[in-house]
Amino acid sequence: MYVKTRTVRLYPNSHMTKELDKLCGYRRYCWNLGLATWNEMYDLHLLDKKNNPSPSEHKVRNYLVANKQDWQYKMSSRTIQLASVDLGNAWKHFFDKSLPDWGKPKFKSKKQPRQGFKSDRIKFVKGKLRLDKPRDNKSIWYDIKVRGNLLNYDYGTISIYRVNSKYYASIPYKVPEIEDKPKTNKNTAV
Repeated sequence: MYVKTRTVRLYPNSHMTKELDKLCGYRRYCWNLGLATWNEMYDLHLLDKKNNPSPSEHKVRNYLVANKQDWQYKMSSRTIQLASVDLGNAWKHFFDKSLPDWGKPKFKSKKQPRQGFKSDRIKFVKGKLRLDKPRDNKSIWYDIKVRGNLLNYDYGTISIYRVNSKYYASIPYKVPEIEDKPKTNKNTAV
């Protein structure tokens, strides 16, 4: 098995455009709050290693979940969790100088041209993308039109992002490897 990625254009209606924008902003908020928490834990660890264990993806995620505000319950809980996973990976890359994206993780800005979020609970129903609706969100939820054919594969974590007010979904899927045919060592012609 190997993983391929396919990018498709999304056509949300005006209501779902607002919801996607909220999720993009919420992902940025979770990343920045998680990074601030991680930096604080890391600084405390450097000062006193006995009483302050080193920060980890799980500790930061647990802190963010434990200190949720009321408005956050209207947003997808997977956003915090996947932002924490990405933050943990970014910190692992910080300590491995051989990686091309080596460097200390940086705070995200709302002025960046590309904004996005991830979810592993997105489904495709009748050729449309369906986001997972949080329990406390009472607003109407619509499926989002997708341009392009969707294949029936096992999808992983899907990234949705906005560039120039257009929305796209980056969809990874697993493809079984095709085995090579046995060699006959005979000459053939076409």
